[in-house]
Amino acid sequence: MTQVNRLTGGQVDRSQVLNFTFNGKAMQGHPGDTLASALLANGQRLVGRSFKYHRPRGILTSGSEEPNALVQLRSGAHQEPNTRATVAELFDGLSATSQNHRGSLEHDLMAVTDLMSPFLSAGFYYKTFMWPKAFWEKLYEPAIRKSAGLGRLSMQDDPDSYDKGFLHCDLLVIGAGPAGLSAALAAGRSGARVILADEDFAPGGRLNAETLEVDGMSGADWAAAAIAELNAMDNVRLMTRTTVYGAYDHGIYGALERCTDHLPTSAGKPRQVLWRIYSKRAVLAAGSTERPIAFGNNDRPGIMLAGAVRTYVNRYGVTPGQQVAVFTNNDDGWRTAADLAAKGIAVTNIIDTRDAPAVCEVPGARHIRDAAVMDTVGRKGLKAVTLTSGQVIPTDCLAVSGGWNPNVHLTCHQRGRPTWREDINAFVPGGDLPPGMAVAGAANGSLTLAAALSEGRNVANAQIKELGFTPSRKPAPKAEDEPSNGMAIWHIPESTKRAWVDQQNDVTVKDIKQSYREGFRSVEHLKRYTTLGMATDQGKTANIPALAIMANCTGKSLQDTGTTIFRPPYTPIPMGALAGRARGQDFRPFRLTPSHDWASKNGATFVEVGNWLRAQWFARPGEQGWRDSVDREALMTRGSVGICDVTTLGKIDIQGKDAADFLNVVYANAFGKLPVGKVRYGLMLREDGICYDDGTTARMSENHFVMTTTTANAVLVFRRMEFVRQCLCPDMDVHLISTTDGWAQFAVAGPNARNLLRKVVDEAHDLSNEGFPFMACGEVTVCGGTPARLFRISFSGELAYEVAVPARYGNSMIEALMKAGEEYNAVPYGTEALGVMRIEKGHAAGNELNGQTTALNLGLNGMVSSKKDCIGKTLAARPEMNRDDAIRLVGFRPVDRSVKLIAGSHFITKGDDATMANDQGWMTSVAYSPSLGHSIGLGFIKRGHERKGEIVRAVSPIHETEMEVEIVSAHFIDPEGERLRA
Repeated sequence: MTQVNRLTGGQVDRSQVLNFTFNGKAMQGHPGDTLASALLANGQRLVGRSFKYHRPRGILTSGSEEPNALVQLRSGAHQEPNTRATVAELFDGLSATSQNHRGSLEHDLMAVTDLMSPFLSAGFYYKTFMWPKAFWEKLYEPAIRKSAGLGRLSMQDDPDSYDKGFLHCDLLVIGAGPAGLSAALAAGRSGARVILADEDFAPGGRLNAETLEVDGMSGADWAAAAIAELNAMDNVRLMTRTTVYGAYDHGIYGALERCTDHLPTSAGKPRQVLWRIYSKRAVLAAGSTERPIAFGNNDRPGIMLAGAVRTYVNRYGVTPGQQVAVFTNNDDGWRTAADLAAKGIAVTNIIDTRDAPAVCEVPGARHIRDAAVMDTVGRKGLKAVTLTSGQVIPTDCLAVSGGWNPNVHLTCHQRGRPTWREDINAFVPGGDLPPGMAVAGAANGSLTLAAALSEGRNVANAQIKELGFTPSRKPAPKAEDEPSNGMAIWHIPESTKRAWVDQQNDVTVKDIKQSYREGFRSVEHLKRYTTLGMATDQGKTANIPALAIMANCTGKSLQDTGTTIFRPPYTPIPMGALAGRARGQDFRPFRLTPSHDWASKNGATFVEVGNWLRAQWFARPGEQGWRDSVDREALMTRGSVGICDVTTLGKIDIQGKDAADFLNVVYANAFGKLPVGKVRYGLMLREDGICYDDGTTARMSENHFVMTTTTANAVLVFRRMEFVRQCLCPDMDVHLISTTDGWAQFAVAGPNARNLLRKVVDEAHDLSNEGFPFMACGEVTVCGGTPARLFRISFSGELAYEVAVPARYGNSMIEALMKAGEEYNAVPYGTEALGVMRIEKGHAAGNELNGQTTALNLGLNGMVSSKKDCIGKTLAARPEMNRDDAIRLVGFRPVDRSVKLIAGSHFITKGDDATMANDQGWMTSVAYSPSLGHSIGLGFIKRGHERKGEIVRAVSPIHETEMEVEIVSAHFIDPEGERLRA
């Protein structure tokens, strides 16, 4: 449990010890450690296996660009695969395991694939798995699925909670490194609302990993002082552990905040929050990523990026090795060597590809000029490196620096393309940035400290000045520009062994050259042919070396070769965060009817109807299943009286002196002469003449109408009517408001409906057949003065009313109705019984109004008025929509009354083959009718109105059924409508 590689210094809290395990082995670290730094402190170099060849891999980087150190954290339902150890904060009790191996990490049985690598080069899957064809399902796919993937899911429900949120600011600063802190300070001092977001838990970026000074103090101390100043500003919000992962339209940015990932438990808080940030302007200060150099066997555990080695030494107080060699093509690698030597770590050799003098003095280090590493020794941990001269140098850690790439990813999210800069040998943001975005610091190619600090301040001042704020006059912090010269070296051609370019996807220099030879030469084809730059690191360490190798093959410049552009997310986003609270019962928002509590207490089973939970049926003791409940509800309603909550129907209040004329435009049938106190059934057409909704509209007064729509189309109808009001009829005096939430509405249906309502509606109102006839409406009071609306309309075919009260009285109203109906044996009924009764009556609903039926198909062509114009009328008159052999809505009953009809069955004339050429129509709705004692259905069939009494076949290939059915009237119950007019 000794931390053999722990040094003095760093930014970890040595007063506390954190215990954790890796593959069951007990280890220790300190607060401020990442899992990666703690593993290195404990001497653990081998942390995983590569994806394709299962080669031993160690830690390569110190940040979110890490391609190798992917581990599983926690256990049980909390198990989290594919977590980068370099960004996972250490906490007491953390359990981590390696992944992508069979057997132990040290003895992976799948490592045999590395021996087969000559047969598994890039593109082999495109060639191999196509032949023989029969092998795909029987051999190839099962084998691939068995070996694919890295970590393992727990296969249990995620016990953590996630949330989503919205933030607004004048300026969003992305990245809290030198440029980002300088930008945030300038904008914050001006009074602008600023959000500073950084993916690290310790703001400061590379200042925390360097020995450079700012304003006469260490970079880390200056960063801490800057954060303290920002935290004291009310107009600044500092968001650590927050990755801005995407740049979207209109200045909107996506950000993931990791709230409790660094804690043993979520403690009742959301684990992560997915933020949508609305910004007026943005400064991208995302820094840069160091790139490796490709040489033979450059993927050994112990080979790391030089900047990462420097980070572990300076920030975490950890040395990745005891004898370190540095391989560099630029000045920055020398800073790593100097910092290690200052900590007493033996730096044996500095191998520089340039034939140039030493950049700085490094005690004890031998400077090897104009040289390169071409091979390494040590399968599970680096032991030595071989130079192009043949010299072998023993070492247990090789720090490699191939230069730095600006993190341009977010600048590409709206199709922006980076441009090449020869002076830094890297791509920088192009001119086509997302609107409102500016780039500063290393992300913009300003790779030195003083330049980054100055550019951050200046860019932020320019951004806030555009918003009308007075820029801060305080000068940029003072710092020196460190040496930053380098040369373009991407890979070592003298290497005869495999040289790895993309370590996460096991892509080698040979693979890239093979892609060239086989014609996959554009950057997009290269990426897909080799799988380069995919998965969690998005090519952060691999893209530029790979593109340079392709450029060498083609003889083009890197500018002409170009680069792939990036898309969100910048780093992986957990599925739980994308879902937020939308899981289980909360998978999508749902609404409760005013009588929901009463229904819950009275045995209701609920079903989702649009956004609503509606009672589907009410079970009673002794019933064997839902059919028993539904049959009872339908029979009792038709036999006496039933009550159903129909609050979910869309309700739209329409007022104004032109309200009637407005309804004439949106409805196919006429409403201009509808008398006050009457209700009319209405049909709406789309612009193309197709029916899309029906409902009723009541005229409460001369200039006041109340419309009801189907539940599913409530929002759609209201939006469409607003479009008509504002765009098609802007001169009409008409006003609309949705009142669906404002009124609780109940259907009271059955022979005793009037008797029940007389006990609820106050006596001043005449409910007789003469005083309140079928299709009447009016304002009434109920239960001693409570205001209400009463409509005599029927969806079940019985004597029926719908009574509406303010929504706050909904639960009390259902209780009053049920109490008043006790002497009539009143029954509550749900949507299933409602559906049965509407099919018995032949009413069209969603199954029939499916977006492809016309008024003629529904038998409602007589409702399309010839005396006025309306939306959809002209196109409804097209000849194809009025063919003599058009499908018509009719009823169907089985010839053998004992069989069950199946919705979706297609009608075939007797004697014809069951083919699409002979298709006559289809069954839209079926139900068992307890009143008739057999199955019934509604459906469309060619010339159905002329074929009543004909026997046809109902065929369902899916269910492998066929039965004979008789075409009948769609009105199975009370076809003359005597009951509803009683």
